Amino acid sequence: MLHMSGDIVDKEKISRCLQTLQSTSPSYLLLASLDAARAQLSESPDTVFNQAIELANEAKSSLKRFPGILVLENSSFLTIRAIDPLRLTVGFWELGLSGYEADEILYRDFGIVCELVGNKSITYALNLGTCRDHVQRLLSGIKHLAATYPSIQQPKDEVLTEHTPFDDIITSLTPRDAFFASKRKVTIKESIGKVSGELICPYPPGIPVLIPGEVITERAVNYLLHVRSKGADISGASDPLLSSIVVCNVHKKQLVS
Repeated sequence: MLHMSGDIVDKEKISRCLQTLQSTSPSYLLLASLDAARAQLSESPDTVFNQAIELANEAKSSLKRFPGILVLENSSFLTIRAIDPLRLTVGFWELGLSGYEADEILYRDFGIVCELVGNKSITYALNLGTCRDHVQRLLSGIKHLAATYPSIQQPKDEVLTEHTPFDDIITSLTPRDAFFASKRKVTIKESIGKVSGELICPYPPGIPVLIPGEVITERAVNYLLHVRSKGADISGASDPLLSSIVVCNVHKKQLVS
């Protein structure tokens, strides 16, 4: 379901794209669910999320009292006017834990399932079905981490403090050309400067760091090795342990600087 308002996007262009990509046989279970959600919102638009927002605010207030736990709030940004009130983004780096490590403990010991995991934080989603017991279990789990790991203060890992390496992308081949190119496997250290022959995507969060046709940088390799060591699963790679990477057989003179 797409919500469009105003003239920011070309509605006719969106319609043409949908006709190209959209199935003519949608899931009627999904359509029924969307219609029920629409009806619920139309009947009580001003109050339907009140309980969930109240629980989210209570959770934020409690989390801020836990030592070593940081909570993302509006005041965290100077240029963003608002953030989703039904998302709780919690930072664990002052406990010496990555988001992956904290998520593993909370899932294993408390049965808490998150929406998104990052290097330093975890995001949890609240919705109409969230009840106070769910929030209390989340608070209990995070309180356990704050009580168990306060002494693991350690220097911030240089890679941990970096953003995902998306600002120095160099493309040598189109994804299509990379798909059909001859390839070979090399060790991950040997892959630096070569052209990726596969899509490599840490999960969570599920955003590709390398796609076929991109030049593999040292920063990308270091980032991938770091998140792998912290517990992220590597999707798309022929070697999920990242001891090797598939690269395209491209001569250096073909590389685009």
